[in-house]
Amino acid sequence: MTLNSKLHVAVLMGGWANERPVSLMSGEGVAKALESRGHRVTRIDMDRSVAARIAEAAPDVVFNALHGVPGEDGTVQGMLDLMGVPYTHSGLATSVIAIDKQLTKNALIPHGIPMPGGRIVKSAELYERDPLARPYVLKPVNEGSSVGVAIVTDASNYGNPIRRDAKGPWQEFPELLAEPYIKGREMTAAVVDFADGSRALAVTELKPKSGFYDFDAKYTDGMTEHVCPAQIPAEIEKLCLEIALRAHSVLGCRGCSRTDFRWDEDQGEDGLFVLETNTQPGMTPLSLVPEQAKYIGMEYGELVETIIAAALRHFDGPKGEGDG
Repeated sequence: MTLNSKLHVAVLMGGWANERPVSLMSGEGVAKALESRGHRVTRIDMDRSVAARIAEAAPDVVFNALHGVPGEDGTVQGMLDLMGVPYTHSGLATSVIAIDKQLTKNALIPHGIPMPGGRIVKSAELYERDPLARPYVLKPVNEGSSVGVAIVTDASNYGNPIRRDAKGPWQEFPELLAEPYIKGREMTAAVVDFADGSRALAVTELKPKSGFYDFDAKYTDGMTEHVCPAQIPAEIEKLCLEIALRAHSVLGCRGCSRTDFRWDEDQGEDGLFVLETNTQPGMTPLSLVPEQAKYIGMEYGELVETIIAAALRHFDGPKGEGDG
């Protein structure tokens, strides 16, 4: 057990972001795990009356199982801070930075964490010229789960320049982050806060059956092979774990986080790049943090309780420190 008493936990899930279906799966998994361990659970599907519903429920702690805006960008965190309700995962300032891919670069790169270059581009400009040499990646600045990601290559059917009728994120988002495409292998490492400190769990390699690790590949059973632990050289594994832990610390993450990598093995250690750090990783049956926790011998329910225990330690600790 990671919690010494039975709690009333409000599990906040759903919402109206693109990742709503994932959040509902995460939240239901968390709720069932907590109930199986004897805790009282109130399920709350996020809507505009969420503050009143949380106040009415009066939980001991909120498990924030939301993904995307407004549950992962600091909005809900600020609300819960004002209400004085303990909640899981990262606080306001960390959430504001980590949801924004450009702000994340600004925070991590000065600390020696390798990330791809790139720049913000207005979507309308893509119809006139490429922002970078092909191949390059276009992604929304503040979406998760690879929502709206496009890889533009010389052989792509988007056209050159991109056609106005070509389907891509430029049709939905006014601005996008353009980054050089990094060939190679996709990997991820989770970090969890334990009572004795933060620890990186493992490195998983992600092998989509087709295309790249997009939303469908992440959440459709059978579309991606998870290799845990990743079959990579020991020095690359060690570097991934060290970088994930450093990113977690630099950003001020709490509870758990997951840092995603691309590795060009032809370049050795110089070919390893961080793509992003996710402050509220999924908790679905296909999610990576529960999978890595299982690899180190931690049951799903124990993982959920560990994340809650980290939240309670933070909110019971000295006030005025950190970001929550």
